Amino acid sequence: MAKISILGFGTIGQGLAEVIAQNAEVVRRQCGEPIEIAHVLDLREFPDHPLGGLVTHDFNDVLNDPEVSVVVEMMGGSHPAYDFSLAALKAGKNVVTSNKEVVANFGPELLAEAKKKGLRYLFEASVGGGIPIIRAMTSSLAGNEIVEVNGILNGTTNYILTEMKEKGRTMQEALATAQELGYAERDPSADIDGLDAARKICILNALAFGVMIPVDRVDVTGIRDMSLDEILDAEKSGQTVKLIAHAGKKADGSPDLWVRPTRLDKSSPLASVSGVFNAILVRGRSLGDVMFYGAGAGSLPTASAVLADVIDIVRCGDKQPAQQQWRRADA
Repeated sequence: MAKISILGFGTIGQGLAEVIAQNAEVVRRQCGEPIEIAHVLDLREFPDHPLGGLVTHDFNDVLNDPEVSVVVEMMGGSHPAYDFSLAALKAGKNVVTSNKEVVANFGPELLAEAKKKGLRYLFEASVGGGIPIIRAMTSSLAGNEIVEVNGILNGTTNYILTEMKEKGRTMQEALATAQELGYAERDPSADIDGLDAARKICILNALAFGVMIPVDRVDVTGIRDMSLDEILDAEKSGQTVKLIAHAGKKADGSPDLWVRPTRLDKSSPLASVSGVFNAILVRGRSLGDVMFYGAGAGSLPTASAVLADVIDIVRCGDKQPAQQQWRRADA
């Protein structure tokens, strides 16, 4: 039996527990053995949850358990999420995360530590929720030279822009609806100011080109100041506005990363992506364009991506395959 520990028991953490329970037979068949949750690390108690008895407030309980082979980090933020992830790797435990902030800020260091220990640091759920873009870029598209990546990487802003276009709502009105439906946080700054999409495009850039660009070097314009007139004017011109994140190279070979509201012709594959859905368009020199589309957020879609990483690690056992290594832009 493979044992894992969950760090952070919020929406996605509880979603992972639910997906493991619902798909127990599928998981056993995929792994060759069942997966058991050994610890749940959180500051809170969960007396009414079936896993409430597994809750601990001490990370050392996870770190010092020799039976735990995979630590799943879903805490959010950089610290202590990064510190716990690094400590787990140093202790000989594989790490899976959905935390885009940690991957964007510390991915090179965590990948290097995993390599040194012969372990894996996997982060499929950090970009696109349930969309399997990370695995596709590192395996299925591994034989292609990636030219550029363009994507709708934030479901909240895509929902807002869709509401503005289809229902004539202002940005503020559409944001309020998104918050009522749980698509947007009480403080939506990371979404509407483009930071969430910027972190994700940094990760995709590192996958495509092997270089981690600091988030503060991405040219970012969000939709906070987007007016309804701009949306309607684009529609009159046969176009639609989407918050696009782009990773590529300039003519001189230097990195070209940006996030901004962009007018797309209706013929663009990204133009028809509506609501909270995400889509990522990858252009390979040999392959041409290929698009990945699906639920970019939500408890169960994101949890399913996390579980896929866990299954991959458990299935490989003591023979974890090597991973791509990233260098920092200033290294």
